[in-house]
Amino acid sequence: MRYLGIDLGSKTIGLSLSDETLTIASSYKTIHFDNEDYISTISEIMDIVKEFNIEKIVMGLPKNMNNTLGERALITLEYKKQLEKALDIEVIMMDERLTSVISNSILIEADLSRKKRKKKVDAVAAQIILQSYLDKEKNNGRE
Repeated sequence: MRYLGIDLGSKTIGLSLSDETLTIASSYKTIHFDNEDYISTISEIMDIVKEFNIEKIVMGLPKNMNNTLGERALITLEYKKQLEKALDIEVIMMDERLTSVISNSILIEADLSRKKRKKKVDAVAAQIILQSYLDKEKNNGRE
């Protein structure tokens, strides 16, 4: 049993996977798609869910800094509905404010070039989203 982390962008989806003990999240891959054609990604995510026996999906919710929901958040919530309908799996929303900034900082610290950072930033953001959820779950008594 594992969890899948998702960071939804307008042209890419960053993915991360938990280990089987639900302790550590690792970046997995980035799916590229035509601008805002989110639905085209569902079959690939379905394959990943089957392959890794995913029990739950944790997806970043891009709230505004003042905690309101803007256009990106509404698009993300609609994608959540589509995933739940297609996969019959729970999708948990996790506040993702600043995850892209943090993931860029991590990649800069790792001394990756701008071109390499651009390819990895979404998967690392998904890793941060999923790791935050795993830590929160562990701290709430699930062990």
